[in-house]
This record gives sequence, C-alpha cells and structure tokens, in this order.
Amino acid sequence: MIDYSQLLVGAVPLVVVVFGLVEFVKSLGLTGRWLTVTSLLLGLVFGIAYRISADGVPVGFGPWFTVVFFGIALGLIASGFYDFANDRFPSKADQPPYNTLP
Repeated sequence: MIDYSQLLVGAVPLVVVVFGLVEFVKSLGLTGRWLTVTSLLLGLVFGIAYRISADGVPVGFGPWFTVVFFGIALGLIASGFYDFANDRFPSKADQPPYNTLP
C-alpha cells in the first residue's frame, strides 16, 4: 500500500530541487523547449530515485510501473509549474520599461 503522506512530504521538496536545478541550467545558457525537457527529465530521474530509495528496488511490472509513473508525474509537475510561472512572471529583461517618458 502506498503511503500518500510520505509522497507528499517527499515530492514537494523534490519539485523545489528540480526548480533550483533548472534555474542553474538556465544560468548556463539553456533556453526554450530544451529547458522544459530538462525540467521533465530531472523530475523523472529524481522521482524514480526517490521512490527506489523509499521502497527499495521494485520487482515485477506493477511496482516498476508505479515508480516510473511517479517519476513522470513529478517531471510533468516540475516542467508544468516552470512553464506556468515563466509565462505569468516573465524576467525583468522581457518586461517593457515603465518609467520612460515619451
């Protein structure tokens, strides 16, 4: 049986770590869709690693499916939140200057 409280406590910090790593990769010059793909892949890797560390190496199709599904879900959450925030809160370089006189 899956302990959903454990998933909540573990997954929220993982999303924050993925955000931090994506910002680090962004500072190295990666932009656009590749940044979204990187976010998805980082979430996938960290999600799978977290589930394996919490429950051990799964045996059989069902447990592996659950582990991979959790990793994909974490990656999609991380990349979705990244795109959501990026669309709604653009960087200062993308914003027009408001204090210029005509």
